[in-house]
Amino acid sequence: MKKKILLITPENEEINRFRKSQFNNFIQITMPYLAAFIDENKYEITLVDEYNQRIPFEEKFQLVAITINTSNATHCYDISKKFRDRNTKVVMGGPHATLLPEEVKEHCDYIMVGEGEIIWPEFLEDFYEGKAKSEYICKEVPNLKNMPIARRDLIHKRYFTKGAVISSRGCPYKCSYCNLKQIYCEPFRTRPITEVISEIRTMKSKFFVFWDDNFFGDIDSTKELLMELKKLKKKWAAQVTLERCKDEELLKLAKEAGCVYFFVGIESFSQESLGSVNKGINDVNKYKSIIDKIHSNGICVQAGIIFGFDTDKKDVFKKTLDACNELGIDGATVSILTPLPKTPVYSQLKEENRLITGDWSHYNGKTRVAFVPKNMSREELFEGYMWFRREFYSLKSIYKRMRKSKTNIIYNLIVNWGYKISLSGTKSKFEYYE
Repeated sequence: MKKKILLITPENEEINRFRKSQFNNFIQITMPYLAAFIDENKYEITLVDEYNQRIPFEEKFQLVAITINTSNATHCYDISKKFRDRNTKVVMGGPHATLLPEEVKEHCDYIMVGEGEIIWPEFLEDFYEGKAKSEYICKEVPNLKNMPIARRDLIHKRYFTKGAVISSRGCPYKCSYCNLKQIYCEPFRTRPITEVISEIRTMKSKFFVFWDDNFFGDIDSTKELLMELKKLKKKWAAQVTLERCKDEELLKLAKEAGCVYFFVGIESFSQESLGSVNKGINDVNKYKSIIDKIHSNGICVQAGIIFGFDTDKKDVFKKTLDACNELGIDGATVSILTPLPKTPVYSQLKEENRLITGDWSHYNGKTRVAFVPKNMSREELFEGYMWFRREFYSLKSIYKRMRKSKTNIIYNLIVNWGYKISLSGTKSKFEYYE
């Protein structure tokens, strides 16, 4: 007899409001991917993404699976309690479960620690047979060969934003605010190119994203992939490291293969700040030449920017805006420094007694400040961050940046306008988030 399983991609209401009006919110691929491992002769699958769906608490399931990141942890615990109160079994996995398994165990019946390719199918079989263990720990490095194709057919609507695919896992670098080294096995791994291309062929939409943490992690492999991808005539985006964009051949291949934009972790325009978080691979003096090179190949730059480093002073917001306008940065994903558990930044701030709270909802990097900054107050950090976001997506700044970039103008305007609209309903005062 089939068991009913519910897979949940959680999204707390605060962050959902923050993201809702933006036009480039691609699906989180974890649950559609894990769904592909499930034997439908044994399980009836329901997939729910809280971005645009309601969790069916009133329905009866034998098993509920939830993937947890840190900022959603408290929300996920609430979801779990509602199901467990109805005698439904809950399994949890994901980054937060891997970082803090002892905490997460208190809120579920079963826990997945680490990467899931080996332990998730093992758990599913054990649960079906009625002999599931309380804990499954990834003890060997999963090979990315023969990965199943994500179950995009289970995704609700989101025609233009359901195309996400994995071609590699991990990152060669060790930035001290990032938790990739704590949640993934070493080493950096790539997926067979033929398998990546085969999965992309199954996507109906012309647009997709690579869900890799560093698409340029293995340049030789990426070049081979791009030469094959060119044949598909798709449009796509990927997260890359700025330093590796110096490679002209790589940029040319990316453009020919349909690349529209790169998400680039610039983080700061201060070399001192970059050095303080082990991001010395970024050279501020080379930003202009590399970004000009990306633009000259017809690719937009979506910059990741973080405010709140210990070297940041009150003038950092204006200086960053001026630099973005001058360089023609096409878009920006802006965050407040977030001390994620088990990272060096978290350890430092905890040791210095600068963490504000253990409530993980404050650790989202978008609407809260979870620590005491060094050279400004929490209020000044939050309001400076909000000021930057509003000014960056003001008509004046959009005009300056588009005039400088001259890259994919229509796409650029659509994305910038989406961010501008999303900001219109956002509170800007720090007190609102206390």
